[in-house]
Amino acid sequence: MMSIDRICFSHWLLTALLVAPVVADDVQLTATTATASVDEVATWPQWRGPSQQGIAPNGDLPSKWSEETASKIQIPGNGGSTPVVAGDRAYLTSGVEGANTLMAIDLNEKKIAWQVTLGDDRGNKHRKGSGSNPSPVTDGRFVVAYFRSGDLACVNADGKKVWSVNLQEKYGEDTLWWDLGSSPLLVNSMVVVPVMQTGPSYLVALDLATGELKWKADRNTGAPEEAAQSYSTPLAVNVGGREMIAVMGADTLTLNDTATGEEIARMGGFNPDAEKYFRSIASPVAEGNLIVCPYSRGATLTAVDMEKLAAGAGRDAIVWHRDDIGSDVPTPAMRDGIVYLISDSKNNKGTVSALAGQTGKTLWEVSLPRSRVSYSSSPLIAGDQLMVTGEDAVTAVVGPIGAEANAQVVSVNEVADSDQYTVASPTPADGRLLLRTKSFLYVIGE
Repeated sequence: MMSIDRICFSHWLLTALLVAPVVADDVQLTATTATASVDEVATWPQWRGPSQQGIAPNGDLPSKWSEETASKIQIPGNGGSTPVVAGDRAYLTSGVEGANTLMAIDLNEKKIAWQVTLGDDRGNKHRKGSGSNPSPVTDGRFVVAYFRSGDLACVNADGKKVWSVNLQEKYGEDTLWWDLGSSPLLVNSMVVVPVMQTGPSYLVALDLATGELKWKADRNTGAPEEAAQSYSTPLAVNVGGREMIAVMGADTLTLNDTATGEEIARMGGFNPDAEKYFRSIASPVAEGNLIVCPYSRGATLTAVDMEKLAAGAGRDAIVWHRDDIGSDVPTPAMRDGIVYLISDSKNNKGTVSALAGQTGKTLWEVSLPRSRVSYSSSPLIAGDQLMVTGEDAVTAVVGPIGAEANAQVVSVNEVADSDQYTVASPTPADGRLLLRTKSFLYVIGE
């Protein structure tokens, strides 16, 4: 898995970057002069964090809060992206007055430090969605944002545009039935974006600093109708000492070489009856050689040995499969061989489960307080606790967690902005907790 050392740069002086405006390979380079003198360390560089497992690097986070004990910043427009964090700044996106907008939040001053327009907002197709669902990525020097319009753009720490490209103008229109949700992946100074849809699908990798195309790999699977569409996010994995990118969607798990984009292996069969509407939203989670894949609209969970898959084992690489548990929208978290998930299906909605990664056996379950709302945000592991946020912004804290823990609901935390839909995941920020609701960014703990 990616380590924070590989994506965070040491502090260094950022000298002025002067580039003549030019269009090269459909990437718009913009003349910028950086004024920030020191880069910030990205402690939460992308959606699901530095390890992509939903683990807070510093587990000491608040476990109880209220509207009165939290600070909040009003966020204009409409968006569902989970914030990313570098130093004392959080970055998130929103559709503001018809424009794709990336903004930096000063977590100390509790205000918007800057905001920049990066194309035209295409609005939303779904009541829970927006044109600003994907989370940005940052290495502390640069911030890259991706929008439903196809606009992918990079700015520096001052919000000055460095480069931009519209993937849909370059590679074909979005054919998703609903709102784009896949977040970019930051790996090896590259930004990797998946496009899984009805029609031409692909992975594309661009240089983080320049926007230069590094590689593009087709990803067509033959999945029927809506099942060909996916809103999941790729994972950076290390398989047998080789860096790869794992992608789950369109009825198929694929492994691609990180440096070249070459497809190493693929495994289908996640939709054996060719159901037409098995679009996938939840992303996989991985630890070591094991990758755990939610599918079938939350009805199944499949664990795969990636080393065996890369060696050509096909479906013999499956370690275990369950058709009685799963998660449709929230992505599971994983630590120390244990998978944690929140169910959002009708049958067991609001059930937090801990599963043994190597066997799939249920270790324990905890039922959250009954609620009419569902769950779209993904759980966060913080020390010996798990944080789960509902679409009404109510966050339940469950603990202690672990293989043999006597887990229970520790607290249920409400804030005033309970308007649906909260879809962003809770985010750690150097001992503080960030919670993006419908209209605000809450900063919890000081």
